[in-house]
Amino acid sequence: MIFRNVPRSLLRLLGAVFLCAALVGAVGCSAKSPAPAASTGAGSPGAVPSTPGWAKGMATVRAAELPQQARDVLALIDKGGPYAYRQDGTVFGNFEKALPKQKRGYYHEFTVKTPGERDRGARRIVTGEGGEFFYTDDHYKTFEAVLR
Repeated sequence: MIFRNVPRSLLRLLGAVFLCAALVGAVGCSAKSPAPAASTGAGSPGAVPSTPGWAKGMATVRAAELPQQARDVLALIDKGGPYAYRQDGTVFGNFEKALPKQKRGYYHEFTVKTPGERDRGARRIVTGEGGEFFYTDDHYKTFEAVLR
């Protein structure tokens, strides 16, 4: 045996360190709990994406956890439309300052249909020019960064 003169306690400690290193390599390293898994379209299903820089400090939601109507709107955005409402794709002003400050025209909004509502309702997807996606279900009071 290679470790003849090594105390058992040190061997246990080294074994634990190697085990932890292997687990961190398999799961990812984070001081906080990992972000919920998202459908990224790449890698293994259910893979845990790291939180992108634009979403740091914000509440996040996996795209797969959004209501079906919001997932449908994300698919339409990916395809470039057609959209259900004439206001979809228009500039979102961020007057509430709930999203990071950007130049006018950076953000665009899309209606997420709310079952039972006669009008557009309160739910929206807001996109940013840098590939950001945000979801609100309370008409811009709060947002969650959508992890895709």
